[in-house]
Amino acid sequence: MPDDPISEESKKRGKISSVIVRIKNGIWPFIEKGKEDLKAAQNYKKTQVWKSVFRHKLDDTPRTRSLAVLTNVFLHLHPAKINRDSVRFNFTWGMGGISFYLFFVLTITGIFLMFYYHPTKGQAFADIMYLENDVPFGGLLRNMHRWAAHAMILTVWLHMLRVFLTGSYKTPREFNWTIGVILLVLTMLLSFTGYLLPDDQLGFWAVTVGTSMARATPLLGHEGPFGPELGMTAFNDVRFALLGGSIVDANALLRAYIWHCIAIPLILSALLAVHFWRVRKDGSISGPSPVVLESEMKKKYKV
Repeated sequence: MPDDPISEESKKRGKISSVIVRIKNGIWPFIEKGKEDLKAAQNYKKTQVWKSVFRHKLDDTPRTRSLAVLTNVFLHLHPAKINRDSVRFNFTWGMGGISFYLFFVLTITGIFLMFYYHPTKGQAFADIMYLENDVPFGGLLRNMHRWAAHAMILTVWLHMLRVFLTGSYKTPREFNWTIGVILLVLTMLLSFTGYLLPDDQLGFWAVTVGTSMARATPLLGHEGPFGPELGMTAFNDVRFALLGGSIVDANALLRAYIWHCIAIPLILSALLAVHFWRVRKDGSISGPSPVVLESEMKKKYKV
């Protein structure tokens, strides 16, 4: 007996309806989130970008007043409550704390190295030789500074990798993630500027190659896109500004010394303070994401 065409049509409609329901259930949370973002965009203070950068007021209730006291950094240096899993070494790797201690070692050893160093073209390399061969424990001091710098580059990259893999850059930590990216760039610049200070062939050619790439910087380099149109030449572009001239000479050495010993450490220290403060204000170290059941998702978004 041939199949009833009406029943076949009903089956097809039923399958199509079930597919539509599944698609709706899958994208409905995103639609609701989009509606919320659209409403929040009408008032910039309600956007996630604003909330991630600036702290927002809470309702004036006994509970929020107690939370304001417990989350105050000056009244409670350590958080009153943390996720137990967030302090496990196999989750955090401890790279953030290790990076800070390495920066502390670099600061102390760098101050001692400054006692024996003159940032001049004729004296810099001679000071390094004097430090290595004549100053008691001078070689140890310089090697501690150098290896701590190498280790800090590694630990900062591992810290950023851990934060990315564990999703610790998500709400409400977007702003602190941005601060971390800036700190990563400053760490690389510290290493780059320190490379030239011994004034040897290795540092000379490393800085020569590195700053030569700056000539191709968009808008700011005379060999980069739109650079010539904006009037950039070899004597006024970003490479000229970095070196204080067109070649790596005494001006470049002095600028590298100022950036390495004064400017970048001050900026990095200020951003470190903001970074640690936001770690504390955002609920301490982020822990593993909780498991959310499908029924809880449907209840939350009223699917």
